[in-house]
Amino acid sequence: MTLTEPTLAPPMAPSTVDMAQIFAAHAARAARIEALRPGNKDRLFDGLMAAGITHVTVTFDGAGDSGQIESIGAWSGETAVEFPATEVEYAALTWDDPEVEMRQLSLEDVVEQLAYDFLSDSHGGWENNDGGWGEFCFDAAARCIHLEFNERYTSSELFTHDF
Repeated sequence: MTLTEPTLAPPMAPSTVDMAQIFAAHAARAARIEALRPGNKDRLFDGLMAAGITHVTVTFDGAGDSGQIESIGAWSGETAVEFPATEVEYAALTWDDPEVEMRQLSLEDVVEQLAYDFLSDSHGGWENNDGGWGEFCFDAAARCIHLEFNERYTSSELFTHDF
């Protein structure tokens, strides 16, 4: 009888990834981002009011792994108006830097950024599979943001018959 070397690779060493630490870091980052939102909303609403814009509507649609904002409209009462060239400060975190970055963005860009942020937070994956669509209303006078979200889904029903 001949002794041969084993041909199977040895088992992998146990993982050294600390998932609890990863989740804790993610939660801490999410909390920091959430803490920046009230200031970003205040600066946006102040800028909209100064420009005479009473509300902004944002429509979006997504499915099949892609989604986008379809339109952003500014209104003064019942009259559609153009966004002014006004810029406001927007506080953001980047992935590679723990410090808050203050960006100068147009009013329209801040609306777009907040809409994507709120969609991601409230309906993560809204653009995947059957997707979703809807509309935001940024009410400058009431200083609130309202979202109407419609979710698409595939349904199937089983019918059995005995004849």
